[in-house]
Amino acid sequence: MAARRNRRGRRRNRGRFSALYKLLSVLIIFAAILMGCVVFFRVSTVEITGDSPYTEEEIRRVSGVEQGDNLFTLNKYQISSRIYTQLPYIGTVNFERKYPDTFVIHVTASVPVAWIESGGSRWLMDTDCKLLESGGASLTEGKAQVRGLEAVNPSVGSVLTVPPEQQDKLDQLKGFLAAIQARQMTGSLTSFLDLTSNNEIRFGYGANLTVLFPMNGDFTQKTYYLQQTLWTMDEKGIPRTGTLDLTYDNQEGHLLPKRWLPEASAAPELSPPPAAEAGTQGENDANEKTDAE
Repeated sequence: MAARRNRRGRRRNRGRFSALYKLLSVLIIFAAILMGCVVFFRVSTVEITGDSPYTEEEIRRVSGVEQGDNLFTLNKYQISSRIYTQLPYIGTVNFERKYPDTFVIHVTASVPVAWIESGGSRWLMDTDCKLLESGGASLTEGKAQVRGLEAVNPSVGSVLTVPPEQQDKLDQLKGFLAAIQARQMTGSLTSFLDLTSNNEIRFGYGANLTVLFPMNGDFTQKTYYLQQTLWTMDEKGIPRTGTLDLTYDNQEGHLLPKRWLPEASAAPELSPPPAAEAGTQGENDANEKTDAE
């Protein structure tokens, strides 16, 4: 009995040592691989790809990545943060490691779409509400002015910040701009982006049209309805003038003859066209209609 117990004990001990040996072997192999990555994968080439107003050398310099840096341990967050803040007209940054020695930086340019006034200067911003630069009227010509928000300590390369009580409106503005950009409609934003109301976003679209969206609406859906309604108006020869109200829940749009404008933007009134009502019914364009009132 005693001999049998001793044999079982020795087998258990051998099993424990075997498991420990396997674990140590795995750790040693992992450490060797890690050491190889640290020692051998060094940056020899920094490639810059994409669309940007900056030169490759400017981006390369601001990134801080240099020849001889370890490819495996580069801090992507720090690199992207430097690029975003020091080169504000870069909208997105992505990275790729091409082993054994190449680090690729992919960039896309920011698209200025609107501006906000603060401290006597005009601050140009992109669809992420990132502040691109400040200047005078010539800088923002043709861009929409954001109204109803107060910029707090604006600085080039940072995202617009507002007082806490306006944060919800800023979030809605970002969602609105993202939806407009996704539909490739940013080029038609003009004159103003008015957030003074708690219920509506009012914005200039084209030369003579004001559009109303609900403040807390589904902007992906609303921009789709806007596209459909404009196409229907064009097909029926209805001019893009007046105020297009898309605040309704039933997928309808109402075209009013008088154009809504912010007080400071009031312009001489033209002869009003007949009032019309524009409706969109989802993706079925045949059901869309624009009726003269």
